[in-house]
Amino acid sequence: MTKTPQEIVKSAREAFDSGKTIPLEFREKQLKSLLRMYEENEEEMLEALKQDLNKSRMEATLTEISILKMDIKEQITNLKEWAKPEKPPKPVANIMDEALIYKDPYGVVLVISAWNYPINLAFLPVTGAIAAGNCVIIKPSEISPASAEFVRKTLPKYLDNECYQVMCGGVPETSQLLKEKFDYIFFTGSTHIGKIVYAAANENLTPVTLELGGKSPVFIDDDTNIDVATRRILWGKCMNAGQTCIAPDYILCSKKTQDKFVETAKKILKEWYGDNPQKSDDLCRIVSDQHFKRVSKYLKDNGKIATGGKCDADDKFVEPTILIDVKPNDPVMQDEIFGPILPILTVHDSKEAIDFIRQREKPLAMYIFSENRPTIDKFLRNTSSGGVCVNDTLMHLGLSTLPFGGVGSSGMGHYHGKYTFDTFVHRKSILVKNLNMIGEKILSSRYPPYSQSKLKRLQMALEKTQFEIKLKYVPYMLIFGLGLITSFLARYFVEKQKFRS
Repeated sequence: MTKTPQEIVKSAREAFDSGKTIPLEFREKQLKSLLRMYEENEEEMLEALKQDLNKSRMEATLTEISILKMDIKEQITNLKEWAKPEKPPKPVANIMDEALIYKDPYGVVLVISAWNYPINLAFLPVTGAIAAGNCVIIKPSEISPASAEFVRKTLPKYLDNECYQVMCGGVPETSQLLKEKFDYIFFTGSTHIGKIVYAAANENLTPVTLELGGKSPVFIDDDTNIDVATRRILWGKCMNAGQTCIAPDYILCSKKTQDKFVETAKKILKEWYGDNPQKSDDLCRIVSDQHFKRVSKYLKDNGKIATGGKCDADDKFVEPTILIDVKPNDPVMQDEIFGPILPILTVHDSKEAIDFIRQREKPLAMYIFSENRPTIDKFLRNTSSGGVCVNDTLMHLGLSTLPFGGVGSSGMGHYHGKYTFDTFVHRKSILVKNLNMIGEKILSSRYPPYSQSKLKRLQMALEKTQFEIKLKYVPYMLIFGLGLITSFLARYFVEKQKFRS
């Protein structure tokens, strides 16, 4: 019997309140079970991704399954270290006290995943939420039905059925879920739906992470190695048929560089996908008929097709396409494309490109292709985006030591690696005061009657920058002091022996 959203949330709340998820041993056991699920069901995941998006085995493995395996191994390896209370520096006023930062789980977390990487985005945030000690309700995207069904039927076989539950369905089910009170919501999807999720979260003042998207620009400098740059840009655009939140959305470059890019792109696309790209096993398909209609419309009345342009509605196929003579007010430049179509707008120089980017919403990613460091620095200093990758595309996403997230309309919050764990914990500040007379004397100036001298003494005791005691240096100071004393005593006894003789 299918549970209602109310029943799912209620049972998850009871499980969290029981304290089951708090012990690190329990969390580690769940993470290891999830890793085992990846290892034992790889073929099923590959088949689901093939059905939903026609993903090739290599692309599905690299962008979905391998990332999940690497991430969960990192979570397991570092769980105990990441979960330990932190001990921040203290001023003189608190030298006798204990200052701590506890990593508390939020409680019951809702993860709403996206359809474009339906396995990866269903489980990557969940891994961090489990490691952080939360109960999790997962809402897979109904637009990728095979992947959603895999999550629904497989997850309960490996994870605790009370603490980690799956709710499938479409807009009505998601709307019902959002009426429930959660302790944290993690959403991946469009900016439009992100605003709806944010509004629902605001009803209960629920904290959120919103991983959205936007039109991620590419600037190509005239000094760039055009062959390497073209390969890396096309790879980022053609991956998952352009259905990637950080896919290169449009190019800004000079007319001269545009011409070189187009000619190089024609050769590379033929090298990769042959004379008939539709027959290539390495190109994904648009996820649904509705999305196909939206993407294919961009091939009409939007500049001029320089290469590509073929479509097949029955196969949901859109050929990798480059558009030139595109104007800023063309429809293709108004919304995120989310398809294998790459418009080029010509600019005179980097300043004009920066001005163009600054006049628009902040993107999730920005790509700069240049061998001129001052030009690169100019973009980094004068633009705002979720992240930047210089002289490549997408690759910053794979570095787990970099936080991944948006800014402005491209999202809020970030995750990946330790940042995922940190996303799902509340950092609880704790000060344990000592009752001995030394500590009392240090802060006795706070008591009335007040005076200017008491105020000055109190300010000095509380001043962190001047009087901060870094306890980690104490052993080195003791060793240094012991060395000085030993040296002094040795010299003293030598001199004494000389005097006697």
